[in-house]
Amino acid sequence: MAARLVLATRNAHKVGELQAILTSIGVDVSLVGMDAYPDLPDVVEDGLTFAANASKKARVAAEATGLPAVADDSGLCVDALNGMPGVFSARWAGTHSDDAANLALVLAQISDVPDEHRGGRFECAAALVLASGEERVTQGRIDGVLIREPRGTGGFGYDPAFVPHGYEVTTAEMAPPAKNAISHRGRAFRELAPFIDELVVARQQPGGKR
Repeated sequence: MAARLVLATRNAHKVGELQAILTSIGVDVSLVGMDAYPDLPDVVEDGLTFAANASKKARVAAEATGLPAVADDSGLCVDALNGMPGVFSARWAGTHSDDAANLALVLAQISDVPDEHRGGRFECAAALVLASGEERVTQGRIDGVLIREPRGTGGFGYDPAFVPHGYEVTTAEMAPPAKNAISHRGRAFRELAPFIDELVVARQQPGGKR
């Protein structure tokens, strides 16, 4: 039976994406999102770094459920905006904004920036926290450029406007396995995978250390 692991998000896209990433690299876990715990309040992401927010979300989920929990915080860092929206990526157009509004605002803010200066990157921090308080945090990033008009229907967030270096398609035009292989989230969680194997999977095996 696969080890049970809570992902501290109510975003079904992230649950599916992370399950695919972990399965593809042989980590045998059953991932469940926070929708399985509807009584738990949402975590206020008030950290000033991706790592701080990821750790906080995973810690709250682990304490509330008694299960090992993982979380990530990620965002788009645009060179012409001095690294913003960064940790504010999910609410760049306002607290109740959606992906389309956030993307539209970023593209409007850099509309007069020449193509050669439209660089940016996706960054991600991934955290694993056990009910005991034990914690690991890893990082991942992918660099690229922001195009002027969104393309593609896959992915979410800023994917339709981001073309990774070395590619001609946006991350929203990539098939999920191709995107996961190079994405900031994929890289961060692949770095975290050995800790999940050691601290979660191994310990939930018969005779494993709890």
